[in-house]
Amino acid sequence: MKKTLVIHTGGTISMKENPDGSVVETDSHPLSSEDLLKSHSIEEENVFHLPSPHVTPAHMLTLANYMKEKVSSGKYAGIVVTHGTDTLEETAYFVDLCVNTAIPIVFTGAMRSSNELGSDGLYNLICAIRVASHRKSIQRGVLVVMNDEIHTAQYVTKTSTSNVATFQSPQFGPVGMVTKQDVYYYQKTYHEEIFDISALSKNVLLLKAYAGMPKELIEMMDPAKTDGLIIEALGQGNVPPSIVPAIQHLLQHNVTVLLVSRCYKGIVQPTYQYEGGGRTLLDEGVIFANHLNGPKARLKLMLLLENDASHQEMINAFKD
Repeated sequence: MKKTLVIHTGGTISMKENPDGSVVETDSHPLSSEDLLKSHSIEEENVFHLPSPHVTPAHMLTLANYMKEKVSSGKYAGIVVTHGTDTLEETAYFVDLCVNTAIPIVFTGAMRSSNELGSDGLYNLICAIRVASHRKSIQRGVLVVMNDEIHTAQYVTKTSTSNVATFQSPQFGPVGMVTKQDVYYYQKTYHEEIFDISALSKNVLLLKAYAGMPKELIEMMDPAKTDGLIIEALGQGNVPPSIVPAIQHLLQHNVTVLLVSRCYKGIVQPTYQYEGGGRTLLDEGVIFANHLNGPKARLKLMLLLENDASHQEMINAFKD
């Protein structure tokens, strides 16, 4: 019988609250339970033990490579990853882009530490294990399970600083749910993109546009040391005219500039033909990234650049 592999990486789900209200790391995972492991045929591993703000793309690559090794062993029916919630969506999406497997990979975490009143960690972990071991979870890419809901790594995002229902997919909603009786899916998911990389060397930066944004923020970037820039643009994909010359300068030096929207619903569209408008920026060579938020677009652009994708290949990759 194949097992479910649970990989711990740290985060609130592995922390405890002190009497003064501060939350601290622990040496071991407080949710480990012999009864739980036996009843679900689970194997546990620790890849690293970090608060999620400490996680970097290098850690994500380490985790992805580790998971590839485990998948290739053929021993596991599914994989669960416990992760801090602050950057969970980024790590989950990175793994989604890099690990090519049909078996379920499910990320989960906690908004409350293990000894807090109303702790959600153990319940989320059990739900994630149930999803990862369910036959209907096969061929769905990387999933995120929190608060009884199943989301795709591509579209899920953290929407609240502290609410246990923080993880949402504003554009499309969850793809399934977990009940006491079963796991239900009510949307079909597609998992097509896989990037094969062995290292991360590209420098991609992320900025959020705002009214009156000064050009100096972009002018300070050295084109020789910058491979890409993601701008969380206004509305459908517009920026203040003050930063347009700085964007043009980067483009002239072969720095890839990509637009997403700072709105959490809708997609960027090259609509407006004025200075700083989306249509004008598209004509200048700026790429538009449909559906993705800034942090996820940054990761995808890093992988595309690492694979020496052409400008047209990047345009095509960000269309869907």
